[in-house]
Amino acid sequence: MSYVATHEHHHDDHDHKPTGLGRWLFSTNHKDIGTMYLVFALIMFFVGGAMAMVVRAELFQPGLQYVDPEFFNAMTTMHALVMIFGVIMPAGVGLANWMVPMMIGAPDMALPRMNNMSFWILPFAFIMLLATFFMEGGAPAAGWTMYPPLVTQMGEGFPFLIFTVHFLGVSSIMGAINIIATVFNMRAPGIGFMQLPLFVWAWIITAFLLIAAMPVLAGAVTMLLTDKYFGTSFFIAAGGGDPIMFQHIFWFFGHPEVYILILPAFGIVSQIIPTFSRKPLFGYKSMVYATAGIAFLSFFVWAHHMFTVGMPLAGELFFMYATMSIAVPTGVKVFNWVATMWRGAMTFETPMLFALAFVFLFSIGGFSGLMLGITPADFQYHDTYFVVAHFHYVLVTGAIFALMAGAYFWIPKWTGHMYDERLGQIHFWISVISVNVLFFPQHFLGLAGMPRRIPDYSVQFTEWNMISSVGGFVFGISQLLFVWIVIKCIREGKKSGEQVWEGARGLEWTLPSPPPFHTFTIPPKVGAMAIHS
Repeated sequence: MSYVATHEHHHDDHDHKPTGLGRWLFSTNHKDIGTMYLVFALIMFFVGGAMAMVVRAELFQPGLQYVDPEFFNAMTTMHALVMIFGVIMPAGVGLANWMVPMMIGAPDMALPRMNNMSFWILPFAFIMLLATFFMEGGAPAAGWTMYPPLVTQMGEGFPFLIFTVHFLGVSSIMGAINIIATVFNMRAPGIGFMQLPLFVWAWIITAFLLIAAMPVLAGAVTMLLTDKYFGTSFFIAAGGGDPIMFQHIFWFFGHPEVYILILPAFGIVSQIIPTFSRKPLFGYKSMVYATAGIAFLSFFVWAHHMFTVGMPLAGELFFMYATMSIAVPTGVKVFNWVATMWRGAMTFETPMLFALAFVFLFSIGGFSGLMLGITPADFQYHDTYFVVAHFHYVLVTGAIFALMAGAYFWIPKWTGHMYDERLGQIHFWISVISVNVLFFPQHFLGLAGMPRRIPDYSVQFTEWNMISSVGGFVFGISQLLFVWIVIKCIREGKKSGEQVWEGARGLEWTLPSPPPFHTFTIPPKVGAMAIHS
């Protein structure tokens, strides 16, 4: 990247930085709000992880050991809700808050007060959701998909579940509007759309997906609410409704949601691989078009989650071909990442290791997804542990590993301190080995016919379940090392300069580490060449 670098920062000696509790409660600064999102996501990561540990402890051996089936179902349901809406989405928004204004030369987000509100909705929403554990009838136990009629048999926690989903949707939509407004209106002079970093592009597209998909979920859960309390029969067969209609509405949200979770990860990896390959990203324009293509196609594949409900053959064929077609733009991205590394002067610091693991293991999740997309095969795989293995390869070794990579990549810029590289590498190797011990055996369990979401199982599945549970506990405990690395970095890491990584390109790397509280008070003047190259 080249700049005509007449690019001044306005740092006064006193950085107009509010202090104390008020700084965080009333903050309109994109860096502080980004930090709060990331800390919230990390806390929820351990809450959701603890629920997963309950599941894996129960499944270590056949027979009911520790919890009753109803509580087991609540654990699987709440684990999913917490990890999707409380970890991956807020962590992605946190990274966007921190990095998007710095990457485009903006002083802050376009709508700073709304930014504050979109964050503070989250803790209250999750307090409300977790409070259902203490209500009559217990926490939601119908799966994160909330299928009727099972979900409407919930106790007093039901309306709290519905309102939590509404709050999470409002928070996401507000965050998305903010990102779109910021990128469209606040780019530094000289930065056109085709000069934006891939991370920014990934977030523009994700933001449009959020605005399109979240209201669909809101509609679906509102219909559930009126079915339970207001005498409607949208999904009640006895009143002329159809529970399958809920599945159609839910998955019309649910499939774009999958890409809402993974597209920011694509953006992170597209920043990291060129940096540590010391080469420009291969095929920048094709990466932008592929990301947009994935988002567009995501609205035409929803019923591949429903092949077994009795769809007409024409419907099954359409959704099968649509599902297979989405592999094409995804394949373009994987090809371009590999081509970027080809003949690059590669080094293997922790962010690059997580990014490489992402490319390799996410591809495994993609391949198993293609298997599930083939209708006759899906009749065998549906609702087995093969599906569980598939989406955990996409969301753990995909989304979570990319978020880890992003945290290691940018934390020296955020804090002005370098993390401990040796500890980072130890964290990576324990994580990558244990996560495969955790999830790979689940492919075999699924192919052998073990159903998902069950607290007990036939004795023939014992060995793979024991191996999977051991991997789960090692993976879960090893994430405490990540927390220690972050704390150690903030407290005592050695100072990092402006240009933290040798191959890093972009406006954010021209700022001091840590960046001043108010970043670009005078817009940087950017040269003619692309800022992503």
